[in-house]
Amino acid sequence: MNFLSDNAYGAAPEILAALAAANSGAVPPYGEDSVTARLTTRFSELFEHNVVVFPVATGTAANALALATLSPPHGAIFCHEESHVAVDECGATELLSGGARLALLHGANAKLAPETINAALAIYRRGVHGHAPAAISITQATEFGTVYTPSEIAALADIARRESMALHMDGARFANAIAHLGCSPADATWKAGVDVLSFGATKNGALCADTVVFFNKDLVLDFEYRRKRTGHLISKMRFVSAQLEAYLEEDLWLKHARRANSLAQKLARALAQIADLEIAAPVESNEVFVRMPKAVLSQLREAGAEFYEWTAARPDTTLIRLVVSFLTPEEHVERFVRIARGQR
Repeated sequence: MNFLSDNAYGAAPEILAALAAANSGAVPPYGEDSVTARLTTRFSELFEHNVVVFPVATGTAANALALATLSPPHGAIFCHEESHVAVDECGATELLSGGARLALLHGANAKLAPETINAALAIYRRGVHGHAPAAISITQATEFGTVYTPSEIAALADIARRESMALHMDGARFANAIAHLGCSPADATWKAGVDVLSFGATKNGALCADTVVFFNKDLVLDFEYRRKRTGHLISKMRFVSAQLEAYLEEDLWLKHARRANSLAQKLARALAQIADLEIAAPVESNEVFVRMPKAVLSQLREAGAEFYEWTAARPDTTLIRLVVSFLTPEEHVERFVRIARGQR
């Protein structure tokens, strides 16, 4: 029963088949192949907008390269204090930007609100004595599994426009967010004011494939050189691009996300009915945060359940994170619930 991460499971059969197909013959390296060339059209169709796309191997590369391009070394990037760029990427953004500061902000359920951004701006308007506000980075879905609505994104974009800042979206679980919202990818990105998206595929069926999608072409600047200089211009790029192309084919990305979201809802509903267990955040994607007594946690671990402990809210309870993959067996969800109930 593995609920550690959606990274714990393997790749989709369709993506493995695409990799096998890409392994035939000789093609130009470094993204000059026909598969990579097609990605611009595929993503432009998906987002109903002419975009510029840059495949990379990891989400950390996508985020750090995008934000380093959006911010000068003396810039400030506003993000949630629990965001992936802040706590799980080993200072990659600061390194690749040459010193830009991540301004860590609080927000309920890991979401930023306009009033929080405005309060931070009041602190950072100090001219050369402080970092210059350069970008806002939001996570979709968030580290708590919650999802920004298009109107919430637009409210943050309004501030970004007013302050001449860029709006970046870390979309490592973008598919799960769209599956929850039920809107078009365009409605939740550029139409709401997003400038650049880190479009994730690795957590939802790919082996190692993410993409930086620029909706605002004026912000591309020197991204290509940054990608090359940091070692992320992959020589055999066709194998990354083939994963992304297969991921988009016939809405495979949404199919996987819908299954994972559905299982997370099933898990959350069942756990909410158990005494002494508390669902700690709205379940809007494929993550479930539940607060439980330590005795129950120990029973689950003894039975083979794997998950991360988030925080200890009280001496006798712990907040844990459960992540459901599109490949998670339904019987694992059912067994987890039985054990949490004290059954075997």
